Amino acid sequence: MTSILEKSGFNRDKKLKIVGTSPVKHDGIDKVTGRARFGADLFLPGMLIGKILRSPHAHARIKSIDTSAAENLSGVKAVVTRDDFPEIKAGTMAGDMTRNAMAREKALYDGHPVAAVAATSESVAKAALKLIKVDYEVLPHVIDPVEAMQPNAPVLHDHVRTKGVKTAPTNPRTSSSGLISPWATSPRASLKPT
Repeated sequence: MTSILEKSGFNRDKKLKIVGTSPVKHDGIDKVTGRARFGADLFLPGMLIGKILRSPHAHARIKSIDTSAAENLSGVKAVVTRDDFPEIKAGTMAGDMTRNAMAREKALYDGHPVAAVAATSESVAKAALKLIKVDYEVLPHVIDPVEAMQPNAPVLHDHVRTKGVKTAPTNPRTSSSGLISPWATSPRASLKPT
């Protein structure tokens, strides 16, 4: 049987120019000495600085976000929250991706983005973040995988059910949406770094 490598026309005996050699890295000295310039090193006229407000909780319902004080701060050009993005159904690929990019109903992990600010300077952007008021309802979370598999463990994603379970729960318990299955085993509440 002919292998993929043989079908490709690869010749094991041919001397290669780069593979298996140590080519000179012309920018190596600049990189290791700090002289190299990267995109983050460039500051252009009129450039804005962005900062992100992140959840301090591993699992919490977001009851409200008040950005009015941040929006009125001199030098702030934009403030965005969940309300600035279209509602996409949870459980779809796009819906789950948008919920990871910016928390919607709940903060799903410690550090989950809740709001973002664009301002004329880093100091103004940081000051604006401090002015954003987020009202959280902290929900239980687990950090132990065995504990997370227990029937009474908190559920992170209310729309996810154990494979094969098609009906609504008959013995509900409280979650972020009110009622969820006590036998749904995956995925469980987020891990919070220790």
